[in-house]
Amino acid sequence: MAAHKQAKRKTAGKSPARSTSTTRRRRGASQRTAKRWSQRVTKESDALDLKHGVFKQTSAKKIASSLKRSAERSARRKSGAYRSALSMLTFYINRAGKTLPKTERSRLERAKVELKHQFGRD
Repeated sequence: MAAHKQAKRKTAGKSPARSTSTTRRRRGASQRTAKRWSQRVTKESDALDLKHGVFKQTSAKKIASSLKRSAERSARRKSGAYRSALSMLTFYINRAGKTLPKTERSRLERAKVELKHQFGRD
């Protein structure tokens, strides 16, 4: 009985060794998932039903009007139309981060201002 307790103490707290290939595979799969979660949010969000390519449009006014239209028509949003549209635009800007070109970033920032005007929140 004492020998059994000693053997148990030696192995307590140690996890069995894992093969490196399994660890690599898991790590790679989680990175792939983490990389694309924002795309899934944009497509399947409860905030808005977005028109495809809304953030790639050439005009800040077009982006703002498309977001406004989507926000007002969406039955899945949980807050007001203005808040939903603005939060989706901010979400896109933040997720793009440093990779977003300055011209596109400035256009999206102008779209925020235009969205504010279209909702009459001057």
